Amino acid sequence: MRIEVDLVTCENHGQCVFAAPEVFAFDDDEQLMYETHPATGLAEAVRAAAAACPVRAIALVEH
Repeated sequence: MRIEVDLVTCENHGQCVFAAPEVFAFDDDEQLMYETHPATGLAEAVRAAAAACPVRAIALVEH
Protein backbone atom coordinates (compact mmCIF):
# COMPACT_ATOMS: atom_id res chain seq x y z
CA MET A 1 0.00 0.00 0.00
CA ARG A 2 1.16 3.51 -0.79
CA ILE A 3 -0.17 6.64 0.88
CA GLU A 4 -0.66 9.86 -1.04
CA VAL A 5 -1.70 13.00 0.83
CA ASP A 6 -2.87 16.12 -0.97
CA LEU A 7 -1.11 18.65 1.26
CA VAL A 8 -2.97 21.52 -0.40
CA THR A 9 -6.32 20.00 0.59
CA CYS A 10 -5.11 18.88 4.04
CA GLU A 11 -6.24 21.26 6.78
CA ASN A 12 -4.24 19.59 9.60
CA HIS A 13 -7.29 18.42 11.54
CA GLY A 14 -5.13 15.55 12.80
CA GLN A 15 -7.67 12.75 12.58
CA CYS A 16 -5.13 10.64 10.72
CA VAL A 17 -2.61 11.19 13.52
CA PHE A 18 -5.12 9.93 16.08
CA ALA A 19 -6.11 6.92 13.93
CA ALA A 20 -2.61 5.83 12.91
CA PRO A 21 0.10 7.54 14.98
CA GLU A 22 2.68 5.02 13.78
CA VAL A 23 2.26 6.41 10.26
CA PHE A 24 1.10 10.04 10.58
CA ALA A 25 2.52 12.81 12.77
CA PHE A 26 2.97 16.56 12.92
CA ASP A 27 6.46 18.06 12.88
CA ASP A 28 7.56 20.97 15.06
CA ASP A 29 6.03 23.41 12.54
CA GLU A 30 2.70 21.52 12.67
CA GLN A 31 3.13 20.21 9.13
CA LEU A 32 1.92 16.69 8.41
CA MET A 33 4.56 14.00 8.04
CA TYR A 34 3.74 10.43 7.03
CA GLU A 35 5.23 7.17 5.85
CA THR A 36 4.50 6.71 2.15
CA HIS A 37 4.81 2.91 2.37
CA PRO A 38 3.58 1.76 5.79
CA ALA A 39 4.19 -1.73 7.12
CA THR A 40 1.61 -4.29 6.04
CA GLY A 41 0.49 -4.78 9.63
CA LEU A 42 -0.65 -1.15 9.77
CA ALA A 43 -3.01 -1.38 6.78
CA GLU A 44 -6.18 -1.41 8.88
CA ALA A 45 -5.11 1.67 10.87
CA VAL A 46 -4.11 3.46 7.65
CA ARG A 47 -7.50 2.74 6.09
CA ALA A 48 -9.17 4.08 9.24
CA ALA A 49 -7.01 7.21 9.04
CA ALA A 50 -7.99 7.82 5.42
CA ALA A 51 -11.66 7.32 6.25
CA ALA A 52 -11.39 9.72 9.21
CA CYS A 53 -9.98 12.59 7.15
CA PRO A 54 -12.76 15.21 7.03
CA VAL A 55 -11.47 16.75 3.79
CA ARG A 56 -10.58 13.42 2.10
CA ALA A 57 -6.96 14.46 1.53
CA ILE A 58 -5.60 10.92 1.94
CA ALA A 59 -5.56 8.49 -0.98
CA LEU A 60 -4.48 4.87 -0.67
CA VAL A 61 -2.98 3.05 -3.62
CA GLU A 62 -3.13 -0.71 -3.17
CA HIS A 63 -0.30 -2.74 -4.70
